[in-house]
Parts: sequence; structure tokens; C-alpha cells
Amino acid sequence: MGGWPDSLTVEVYDGTGPAPADLSEVRLYVLPYAKGPETVRLAGRMPKLEVVQSLSAGVDALLPHVPPGVTVCNGRGLHDASVAEHVVGLILAAQRELPRWVRDQAEERWRPHFTRSLAGSRVLLLGYGSIGAAVEARLLPFETTVRRVASRPRPAESVHGVDELPDLLPDTDILVSTLPLTAETTGLLDARLLAALPDDALVVNVGRGGTIDTAALLAETRSGRLRAALDVMDPEPPPPGHPLWSTPNVLITPHVGGGSATFYPRAERLIAEQLRRYAAGEPLLNQVTRPA
Repeated sequence: MGGWPDSLTVEVYDGTGPAPADLSEVRLYVLPYAKGPETVRLAGRMPKLEVVQSLSAGVDALLPHVPPGVTVCNGRGLHDASVAEHVVGLILAAQRELPRWVRDQAEERWRPHFTRSLAGSRVLLLGYGSIGAAVEARLLPFETTVRRVASRPRPAESVHGVDELPDLLPDTDILVSTLPLTAETTGLLDARLLAALPDDALVVNVGRGGTIDTAALLAETRSGRLRAALDVMDPEPPPPGHPLWSTPNVLITPHVGGGSATFYPRAERLIAEQLRRYAAGEPLLNQVTRPA
């Protein structure tokens, strides 16, 4: 890439292989995307660090490793299109039983039957931010009814608060969660709320795995009452033999919702703009408010 100011010395570490030995002069660190916890812990070896730029929307795993006084910026907006496409793909795969047809093809079996549909479904978007809005924009042309839920109600935008979930879930065919992992969202979708969903509802999670009580979700899916399509889960990845792998009503993808081709050019544009702003002393984009 390129496009950064001449006044900056920029070195590139892509997260593969050993990190540079001397990090003592690093002032702005762009975290390599999806390269594991070691790249996160590098921030602790940067005594002059001023800014950490994450390319993920969620920074819950990053914040504990960033020294006090360091500005944290997230990748808000970079993943909207990619994650929204993945949500639609998961829903269509589950509703139209694509995994079953793939297995039948591999075994040369021809067993046609009618399936569920996306058209006419009542969808609840839990976590209505930029990704939720992107999901909504793609689902509405499928003739769905969409309701929006966020941490707090925003009546002017027709957004409900999470405290309304017990009343909203019984009228939901497809629940899509894009929630980040916070103290308030950890285990939010517990046995009580999952039980409020109607029979045969689909639970889609592309936010963070810890927002759903895995034991409660498995109880509902193993009984056949609910179905799930998960790009994130808890534990992640599930260890060998974990029931998430084998429950018939559960479809898993390995946390790849944000990692499509559309992400990389957007990430490069954001990095170049942040470096320009940093060099000019201008406010940085996507600054994250730290918990008190």
C-alpha cells in the first residue's frame, strides 16, 4: 500500500513470523488483522506508544493489553458489507438447507423436498449499529420484516432497547446478533430469552460468542426446538468432540464473516487516512471510549 505522509517513518509487520526486536520507538501501532493474541500483546513492548489502530470492530480482547493513556481506534465500518453478506449467506443456507444438499451431493442422493423461506420471515437485529444497518439493507429486499434492538432504545430511529427482548422474541423467526462482548452483553441470550423464541426459530451470531449461553443454546438446538448458524461461538474454536460440531441443527463457520475481499481495500484506506490525521495532529477516526 502506501499513501502515508513523508514525515512518518512507517515499517510493516503483517503478524507472520517473529516481530521486530526493537519496538521502543513505535508511537502508532496498526494491529495485524486476525493474527492471534501474540500481536495484541506486542503493545506492551512499546513504551512510547500513543495510538493503537485495530482493524476489528470489537476491541474487547485488545483493551486489557493496551497501556493507560494510549488512544484505541477500532475498525468500525470496515466489515459492514462483508459481515452483512455472511449473515445473508448463513440465513439462506439454514433456511434452504444447503448443508443437507451438499451432503446429499457427496453421497449421490436425490431427495428433493420443500424447505423454509427467508421471504416472509420476521427478523430481529440485536445490536443495531453500522453492521446491523448493513444487514437490514440486504434483508429488506428479501421481503422480510425487520425490527431493530440496541443496548438502549432510540425511538426516533425505531430502535427498541434490550429490556424489550422478552416481548419481542416470541414474534421472531430469525434472530441476528451482532453484539460486542461487554459486561452487559456477556451471556445476555440465556436460557430464559432463548426459551422466548418460537419453535423452529433460527439464531444467527456474528458478533461475539460469549453473548450467548452456549449450554442453553445447545439444550434448545439438540432438542430440535431451535436452530443456529454461528460464525462466532464460545468456546472458539470448539475443542474436538464438543457438541457444537455435531448438533444437527447447528451450522458453523470459523469466524470468517469479516474476512472477505471487500475488507482489504477499505482497511488500507482507513490506515492511510489515520496516518495522515496523526501526522497533521487532527482527531483520529473511530476512537473507542474506554470503560471507567
